[in-house]
Amino acid sequence: MNLEGLLAQLLAAAVALVGAPLVTGWVNQCRAWLQNRRAPPLLMPFRTLHKLFWKESVVAHDASPVFRITPYLVFGCMLLAALIIPTLSTNLPMATAADAIALVGLFGLARLFISLAAMDIGTSFGTLGARREMLVGFLAEPAFLMVVFTASLISSSTSLATTVSALAHREFTILPSLAFAGIAFTMVSLAENARVPVDNPTTHLELTMIHEALILEYSGRHLALMEWAASLKLFAYSCAGLAIFFPWGIAEANDHVALLWALPALAAKLAIGGFLLALIETTLAKMRIFRVPEFLATAFLLGVLALLVHLLLGA
Repeated sequence: MNLEGLLAQLLAAAVALVGAPLVTGWVNQCRAWLQNRRAPPLLMPFRTLHKLFWKESVVAHDASPVFRITPYLVFGCMLLAALIIPTLSTNLPMATAADAIALVGLFGLARLFISLAAMDIGTSFGTLGARREMLVGFLAEPAFLMVVFTASLISSSTSLATTVSALAHREFTILPSLAFAGIAFTMVSLAENARVPVDNPTTHLELTMIHEALILEYSGRHLALMEWAASLKLFAYSCAGLAIFFPWGIAEANDHVALLWALPALAAKLAIGGFLLALIETTLAKMRIFRVPEFLATAFLLGVLALLVHLLLGA
């Protein structure tokens, strides 16, 4: 591991930890502006995390160790997922140790433990949210894998760093396979991050919530870690989409000049993506839970179509 790669990896970790709450705050601001409401401050997620970290964590008497370790494990998985994805540079030691399939595995591991923790207390809302979360994950992961396989076939590697290097040096052409994969990835990202139309991150209605039902029993620093992990997951999915479909601006190894421009380029792309996410959540209505399998099945079919278009047409 060279010194430059270690510094780039530490910089990526700092950007993920700080940038994830900022992305959440920016999306909340844009959604409030589009809905003609007074927008919360951009730093509101940091204030919420600070408040929760200083509060006492209340744990049920019959809670097992799974309930207590889940916030730390989920936060660690989301941070590792953000470190695998090349956000600023492709010279990342973590990116060479794990590929996009390992990224899907990290998301699946976090989903497993958060569902077990929700059922551990024995409340009806936690069990309801866990079942819905596993349903969404069961349908979303195959679609995400189809997107990953399409990108890996184009770059001849499942490493996201290699994919970024291969796609960034291609001529600017709109490939039909990447177009289908991009639509599928957007649908999967909305479902995995509990966004409209699959879920509403601001609701606390018992019959509709998914993510909020999973963390309903958490408080204090445990809730802060879960909220921070949710922001990291949104940040990781956003950066994965930018790395696969908009790889320009990410610095190559030993390119110090490009690394200086990588952070402003990432901030600009995340700002545009956050506004588009807020626009989607403003214009669409939340669908019924029974329509979610159809929504994710469409994403899976688009991913398969992208894979077939590349295999059969080479485009």
